[in-house]
Amino acid sequence: MPAVRTPNSPPKRRVPRQERSRRRVEGLLDAAARLVVDHGVESLTTRDIAEAAGAPVASLYQYFADKEDLLLALAQRDMEEMDAQVVEDLAGIEELTVATLVRTTMLAFVSVYHRRRAFVEIYLRGRSNPSVNQFGREHNARVAADLHAYALDAGLAGPDLTPAMAVLAVEVGDRVFQLAFEHDAEGDPVLIEEGITMVTSYLERYATPAGLTGVRP
Repeated sequence: MPAVRTPNSPPKRRVPRQERSRRRVEGLLDAAARLVVDHGVESLTTRDIAEAAGAPVASLYQYFADKEDLLLALAQRDMEEMDAQVVEDLAGIEELTVATLVRTTMLAFVSVYHRRRAFVEIYLRGRSNPSVNQFGREHNARVAADLHAYALDAGLAGPDLTPAMAVLAVEVGDRVFQLAFEHDAEGDPVLIEEGITMVTSYLERYATPAGLTGVRP
C-alpha cells in the first residue's frame, strides 16, 4: 500500500541545479498550464504533460512525484508571482490609505489571475488537490501577516487590528475571487468591486485617522 501524502507533508522534490534542468522543469510547468487551460484538470495526465513539453515522461518523474505534485508546484509558482506583483504595485501608490492598500492588493491578484489562467482552474475552481488547498491557506496566512505588519508600520491601523482580523479579511477576499472567477475567466467585475468594498469597509473599522485620509509611503 503506498504511503498516504497529507497536505502538510508534500513530497520533497529534486531541485534542478543546472540551467538546462531548470529550463526543463519550467517547460513542464508551462506545458501543464497550457493543458489545464485547454482541457481542464481532471483529464490531465503526466504523459500528456511530458509530450506537450517535448520531454520523456521519465524526466517528469525525476522532479515530480505525480500529477498532483506538479500542479502544486505550478500553483506555488503562480502565488510567488502574485506576491511579487503586490510588492510592485504597492510601491507605486502615491497616497496610502486602508482603501488604497486593499484595492491595490486585490487588483494585483486579479492581474495575475488574468495572466495565469491555469491557476484559476487549479485553485479558484474546484480545489480538488488537498496539497494545493493547504498551500493556498498557508499562503493566505502569510499574506495576512505581511499586510498586517505593513498597515501597522505605515500608521494605517492601530493595535485593535489583530493578526486574526487580517487573516479574516484575506480569507474573505480569497472567497470573493473564487466566486468571481467561478464562471468567468476574466472575473466578474461587479463581484470583484463588491469584494473590495466589503474588505475595505471591514478594515476601515480599525483604521487610524491617517489610514482614512492618507499618508505618503
